[in-house]
Amino acid sequence: MAFRGKRPEHGGPPELFYDKNEARKYVRNSRMIDVQTQMTGRALELLCLPEGQPCYLLDIGCGSGLSGDYLSDEGHYWVGIDISPAMLDAALDRDTEGDLLLGDMGQGIPFKPGTFDGCISISAVQWLCNANKKSDIPAKRLYCFFSSLYSVLVRGARAVLQLYPENSEQLELITIQATKAGFTGGVVVDFPNSAKAKKFYLCLFSGPSTFLPKALTETTDEEEATESAFTSERIQRRMARRGVVRKSREWVLEKKERRRRQGKEVRPDTQYTGRKRKPRF
Repeated sequence: MAFRGKRPEHGGPPELFYDKNEARKYVRNSRMIDVQTQMTGRALELLCLPEGQPCYLLDIGCGSGLSGDYLSDEGHYWVGIDISPAMLDAALDRDTEGDLLLGDMGQGIPFKPGTFDGCISISAVQWLCNANKKSDIPAKRLYCFFSSLYSVLVRGARAVLQLYPENSEQLELITIQATKAGFTGGVVVDFPNSAKAKKFYLCLFSGPSTFLPKALTETTDEEEATESAFTSERIQRRMARRGVVRKSREWVLEKKERRRRQGKEVRPDTQYTGRKRKPRF
């Protein structure tokens, strides 16, 4: 569970770590852009939003707007909040479509109750577990964040927070505060046996407890490579979705596969899948 190398949050507060130089990496570094986009796509899958229906989403720790761009490409509207002025400036320079807000999530989410249909966050929540000044108490800041997040979500909505917990104790601290705020849910760990591909997603429900989506897994290195390649191809197809004819066999198969990854029951694929019925006389 440990983060490779020195953890960014150990170097100081996020508004100082994410300066202009760091913000430039999120705009120019192709690898960072690809990783951020893949994690956003996975978080959106875990939200299990209604098919074909635009939603109003909150992006916590939106940074330079990479995750927001993915949300826009999928037809959703979004608002992003981040504590780093440099990262938000980078998002403005990129002409992102969402609304941007400078703010500290540890001090609460400043929106009216029931504003958002869902929430995502990529690599941000673990920053709340560190005290950068004497007045910072991680447990209190986490509870303030989760309680306000619970309030701004529509009842029954979900929040999917991708994070890098430093250890099991830190993950427990985060989940306890989320539960105290009223959330149900759990942690989905993709590729748990892989040192590089392992990812933690905290899936929170703001209504009655429901099923927890299945994690992505691999059993061999070959299967892991196939999974990674598939994820990359899926993102390219999503970016060029206009080329896929709605209700076609390819469209139906892609939709069924997406539902399987969300943990839903889907009928097996057959030779008749996606076949149009002849009109009756």
